Amino acid sequence: MTFTKTTTFLKTDLNKNYWEHRYQNDQTGWDAGQVTQPLKEYTDQISNKELKILVPGAGYGHEVLYLAHLEFENVTVVDFSVSALRNLKARLPEEYNYQLIEGDFFEHNGTYDLILEQTFFCALEPDLRPSYAQHCFDLLAEKGKIAGVLFNFELTEKGPPFGGSLTEYQNLFTPYFELRILEACYNSIKPRQGNELFFIFEKSTIVK
Repeated sequence: MTFTKTTTFLKTDLNKNYWEHRYQNDQTGWDAGQVTQPLKEYTDQISNKELKILVPGAGYGHEVLYLAHLEFENVTVVDFSVSALRNLKARLPEEYNYQLIEGDFFEHNGTYDLILEQTFFCALEPDLRPSYAQHCFDLLAEKGKIAGVLFNFELTEKGPPFGGSLTEYQNLFTPYFELRILEACYNSIKPRQGNELFFIFEKSTIVK
């Protein structure tokens, strides 16, 4: 299993030190303790185990562990927190040589078939959202997809997590993606019921 570090260019106050402090002090109230049902059901139906998958801001990586359980072969994780990555590495079976990268998602390069989104987008300061959408577009191969959950509650200056709305997400992602699914989650975990949207966006052939 590879565990590498990349140069980090801090863009917000929610930087590497902030997230490392949260993990070191067990201040991870967002952590569900297991793969959440929306991502579980989505990954359950993917038959191609050779897809190149990126999980940004995976934290303790419950979704990553579930991908290993399903025998996906090519998974990359990018996260600021070395503590979270070490925790994930210790729990991953040795036979899964997943790339665990300590670094900044916005400086990460590669080509992926699928990006899984689970509470990373909502942890970014909102002014980074256009850069997030564009960088996801840049990282995905032709016909590549980004899928997961987005929060559906009022966007305020208080966060993380930061909220948003269906209309906002439509405006943000439409220039780069075909919005295949963007709808209320029916299978959110109890604390998030009524506050999540499930989505699947497919990379457009051109930026609109």
